[in-house]
Amino acid sequence: MKIYDAIVIGSGQGGTPLAKKLAKAGWKTALVEKSYVGGTCVNVGCTPSKTMIASAKAIHTIRRAKEWGLIAELKEIDIKAIIKRKSDVVDLFRDSAQDGLEATDNLELIWGQASFRERNVIETKLNSGGISLMKASKIFISTGTKQDIPDIAGIAESGYLTSTTLMDLKEIPAHLLIIGGGYIALEFGQMYRRFGSDVTILNLGDRLLDQEDTDISDEVKKLLELEGIRIICRAETRAVVRDGDELKVSFEVGPELRSVSCSHLLVAAGRLPNSMDLNLPSAGVKTDDQGYIIVNEYLETSAEGIYAIGDVKGGPEFTHVAYNDHLILLRNLLRGEKQSTERLVPYCMFIDPQLGRIGMTEAEARAKGFNIKVACMPMSRVARAIETGDERGLMKAVVDAGTGQILGAAILGEEGGEVMSVLQMAMLGKIDYSTIRNMMFAHPLYAESLNNLFMEFDDDRSDAS
Repeated sequence: MKIYDAIVIGSGQGGTPLAKKLAKAGWKTALVEKSYVGGTCVNVGCTPSKTMIASAKAIHTIRRAKEWGLIAELKEIDIKAIIKRKSDVVDLFRDSAQDGLEATDNLELIWGQASFRERNVIETKLNSGGISLMKASKIFISTGTKQDIPDIAGIAESGYLTSTTLMDLKEIPAHLLIIGGGYIALEFGQMYRRFGSDVTILNLGDRLLDQEDTDISDEVKKLLELEGIRIICRAETRAVVRDGDELKVSFEVGPELRSVSCSHLLVAAGRLPNSMDLNLPSAGVKTDDQGYIIVNEYLETSAEGIYAIGDVKGGPEFTHVAYNDHLILLRNLLRGEKQSTERLVPYCMFIDPQLGRIGMTEAEARAKGFNIKVACMPMSRVARAIETGDERGLMKAVVDAGTGQILGAAILGEEGGEVMSVLQMAMLGKIDYSTIRNMMFAHPLYAESLNNLFMEFDDDRSDAS
């Protein structure tokens, strides 16, 4: 039995920096990882997908070159070269993270599958063979999530793809059908449409992105359809049948049974927590019905001294949440603070143009009884967008009518995530909309258009209730 001050299970974007910083603070620390350092984000999520999205955007730009007065021809799309570039970037990030861990004093990196033997004891089935027993007064679970495959007749035999396996497919699908309508579905749908695939998206909900306001989700749908992506909402997939090189996918839209044939099927219908192999009951760690670990506002589980961070605990499943979770734990454990997880959670969907979101939607603000003003402005009124030749999208902000404080914003446009971050900092700093309306921005930036967005209120074009 090895004794540590802390054991971290999972080397994702929360677990890796947490283990390093605890070790540097003098804690004898073990980090257990069963596959690759970096977790979902570096290996199969953010890093590889955004690298390939960059290639897809370059292709789209070349196709539009004539709009900028350029005569250009896209001769070939080398998907193998795109995949190699993606893999090289992943290797760079992963190797750098692993090198940093292995160079950290007081930190031992252990390869294997960890599970609880009892509350403070971890049993690890080592990848190299054998079992290691470890004990610590503080244990941190950072095991993330995995692809959820829905129970659809024939899907197991269909040869379906996930976002992970699709990014290693060394051919461009002739017709890619996607089950799901969330971020992964939309980002991959647009990416592969730009690579040259026909793309059909089967979305179970009444509309895309039902967590967004209707005007935002409608605009996203319009942008994707303008690129030739077929989107079918209220589509409940019933069966998948393989016929040679083709797949026939049957689905219901209300009472109507339909079908579509495709060459490849991407399943992007949600994720499940990686908690089932941890033997959590033996440690007294409670989960919800889906297996997500239940934590309090300080990230502690039902078992004293055991914490969970990142996707495995549920809530918004973003890399930056996991990273921020580890900062909260460090402040509380090393500095004696009482920092909670009550915070603004920004996010950005990396379709092109980006959708950056922060705070409440208009619908949420109304449901909570706020007296609000709403400013909307199309990107066609943004000088920078006109100059660069991409006027797609819109800006929207929700403001408290009494205090002028910004309650939330959605920026659908080029560099939408960056502009959203400006408003996030304003919200954190309690800067009201009138200050932003009147402040001086450098010209011509996308952020400068926030002046005009909030001038909507002065022109009586706002919606007050």
